[in-house]
Amino acid sequence: MTHIAHAPLIDPFARPITYLRVSVTDRCDFRCVYCMAEHMQFLPKADLLTLEELDRLCTSFIGLGVRKLRITGGEPLVRRGIMGFFRQISRHLGEGLDELTLTTNGSQLGKYAQELVDCGVRRVNVSLDTLDPEKFARITRWGRLQQVLDGIEAAARAGLRVKINAVALKGVNDSELFDLVNWCGQQGHDLTFIEVMPMGDLGNEDRLDQYWPLTDLRAQLAQRFTLIDLAERTGGPARYVQLQETGQKIGFITPLTHNFCESCNRVRVTCTGELYMCLGQEDRADLRAPLRASEDDAPLQEAVRAAIARKPKGHDFDYSRQSVGGQMTRHMSHTGG
Repeated sequence: MTHIAHAPLIDPFARPITYLRVSVTDRCDFRCVYCMAEHMQFLPKADLLTLEELDRLCTSFIGLGVRKLRITGGEPLVRRGIMGFFRQISRHLGEGLDELTLTTNGSQLGKYAQELVDCGVRRVNVSLDTLDPEKFARITRWGRLQQVLDGIEAAARAGLRVKINAVALKGVNDSELFDLVNWCGQQGHDLTFIEVMPMGDLGNEDRLDQYWPLTDLRAQLAQRFTLIDLAERTGGPARYVQLQETGQKIGFITPLTHNFCESCNRVRVTCTGELYMCLGQEDRADLRAPLRASEDDAPLQEAVRAAIARKPKGHDFDYSRQSVGGQMTRHMSHTGG
């Protein structure tokens, strides 16, 4: 196999593609209401890229200028043998790759936190929408809050920087805004709020009823704290403020009230090898076929370049007039968070 670096990936709008999010599995040990159906039909094993294929795919992207790699799912840590993949891919750190990280539900961090640190992972994003055990059970359907809190504690103890991602859900966690902020402040974790996105089976959960615009959330925060806008970016779509009174950093990911497309530097690959150039568009490219057709990486890299040449300027997510615009039929667990 050849792993030769070429000219970096630049999309049609002159945005360098330096951030790759790779889903390693569509499976999860939770069934969060905004991410999965309760009784999911999971993909046949033969459709999934093997860990060796995922390594080769990520290595090709790194050769094409990707500097940040985020591993997602489903829940990435439930994939059998996943720590072997982390150990392998960590060889690129300092050799083209600046950061290796993951997004997790936290359930397996108690088991794997130290090993992740040993593989060069320095920070993780943990999805946590509520600190109320009953609400947590309702949102995740299968989850146990204490297991996640223990995992977060294990991560911090191992030296991982933890960022909490909370999906803003009206009528669910809107009453917990200050509880979440205070808890993260006490624990030393950064916190990012995410607007719920129109992904998956809307007949199962009503996104319109759940939608809590972050403009409202921010306004509530501003009643209690002085918000200082920060210029910093972490390679993702969040915009950050600092709470002057506590020094905490709060992020907002607002695909609906203020989309973040103009600075988009990222693409996503699913666990089946589909490359999505935009989370909010259906256009995708099959990378599994060229990956399996040849041991030479040239056809794979050509397929990647052809796909990046089609990357759109932005997405079409919109909640207006009591209908959902730009709705995606696939579940978030399919594309990777």
